This record gives sequence, C-alpha cells and structure tokens, in this order.
Amino acid sequence: MGNSTETLFVLQGLNETVSSKHTYFILILLVYLFTIFANLTLIVTIILEKTLHEPMLIFLCNLCVNGIFGASIFYPKILVDLSSDLSVTSYEACLGQIFVLYSYVYCEFTTLAMMAYDRYVAICKPLNYHSIITPRTMMKLLLFTWLSSICESVGVTALVARLPLCGFNIEKIYCTAWAVVKLSCVDTTINNIYGYILMVFHALQAVLIVISYIHIVRASVRSPKERSKFMQTCLPHLVTLANFFIALGFDLMYTRYGPTTRMQALRNFMSLDYLIVPPLLNPLIYGLRLNQIRRRIFRICSKKRHALK
Repeated sequence: MGNSTETLFVLQGLNETVSSKHTYFILILLVYLFTIFANLTLIVTIILEKTLHEPMLIFLCNLCVNGIFGASIFYPKILVDLSSDLSVTSYEACLGQIFVLYSYVYCEFTTLAMMAYDRYVAICKPLNYHSIITPRTMMKLLLFTWLSSICESVGVTALVARLPLCGFNIEKIYCTAWAVVKLSCVDTTINNIYGYILMVFHALQAVLIVISYIHIVRASVRSPKERSKFMQTCLPHLVTLANFFIALGFDLMYTRYGPTTRMQALRNFMSLDYLIVPPLLNPLIYGLRLNQIRRRIFRICSKKRHALK
C-alpha cells in the first residue's frame, strides 16, 4: 500500500499501557512546563552574564537549547494523545517527529562529545586551553554539531519517506525511523546501511569521550587541584552521559532485537527516559553544581525582587 496524505499511524505503546490518562496528562504537563522554565532560566543566565561566556558553559547552553528543541515536538504530541481516546498520528507528522527526534539525539550526542574534549583540554592541557578552545573554534564546533545533526536526520527521514508501507501500527509512544521501516513492503537494506554508518560515526564520538576521560582521570588522580575541577565540572557531565547512553542504548537494542510482546511498560519508560530526563536533568545538575551559575541566578532573581519593590 502506498503512502498518502490520509495515512494514519496508530501508536500502540500508549494505547496499550496507559490507563489513567488524565493523571499522566497533568504530570507530563507539569514536567514539560518545568523543563522549559529550567532550560530557559539557564540559557538566559548564561547569555546575560558575560562572566559565564566560557566554552563549557556555552556547550551547556547548547544542551539546553537542544533540550527545548526536542521537547517542542515530543511533549505537545503526547499531551494531545493523553487527552484523546486513541493515539494516532498522520504520516507527515510522523516524519516530522522522526526528523526532530533524531536531530535532538544526534545533537545531544555530539555536544556531549565536544564537552568531553573541552574538559580534557581544560584539565590535561590547562596552559594551552585558551589557545586551543578559542571563540572561533567554539563557533566551528557548535556549527558542526547542528549541521551534522540536521544533515544526518534529513538522510534518515528521506530514506524512511521513500518506503511504501504495508502496515500502520507502531509499537511505541512516538514515531521512530526503525518502527516505520519495519512496516515497509520493500527491501530496506539502504536504510540499514545508512543506520550502520551513523552508528559508526557516533561510536567514534563515544571513543573520543572514553579516551578523553581516561586522560582526565589520570590527571585528576595526580593533582588535588585538577581533582577539584573534575568533581565540579566533569561529574555532572558524567551523570548526563551515563543516563543518556544507557537509556538510548537500551531503547535502540530492544527496538531492533528485543521481543515485541513483552515488557511494553518497561520499553515505554526507557524510550521516554532519554527524551524527558536529559532536558530536565541538565539545568538542575549543572545549575546546582556549578557555583558561578548558581550565584548568577540568585543575583538576577534578587535584582528582579528589588526592582519590583
């Protein structure tokens, strides 16, 4: 059966496992509003305070922008589904969700890799830090992060859009490329090859992260000063990395190779984790952990309080 503008996908993951939708609607709406508020607060604080225009904090700002970007396509759709009797999505909306979802994931992954490299230079090569991580280099890294993520997602979405479909039941809460590819009536070798190419590319980024932290840990063990810097800036980064990689890895492997008739509730939870937790966790762990951000937020809030009096 070919694709058409009237094609509707049924999102079975939500239909089969969520009973009290009104409770989940209120909970997710509160999480969405807090996520937007927390990320915007951190973004505005870093932008307004020139003393916070450091590479690590600019990368953090990029994580927050990406978190809002991902939330903008995920939360409104799931809130609509929770307020409806049946969770469905149009073919075009499904492709749009795939594009934004994969752009978000690739951008998050690449930004975390850039942050690991930044910490490596700061801790292992502190005297050369400002000559290596220059404003020009920062702009290039950020531009590469977004352009590569968007180009990768365009490729994924275009390869999915070319497929004629023989089914329209998606066993997830939202659309993913693999969930739609499994519904195809034709050979999907090209999609698989492209997926493996992207996996290799991001596996190289994972190798960069591992190598960076091997050097960081070695330097931190030798120097109390670097150990303090590690605890202050690297520990939040490691928490973010661990949560994102574990949740994403589980969802990826289970979606491709796991049984489809078991643990739907667990699959839903893990597939939501890397979409909900990082945008919610990043501003909290960095905002509470980094003294300079915490002080600036309190200063801005106190200024607003005095202005109102």
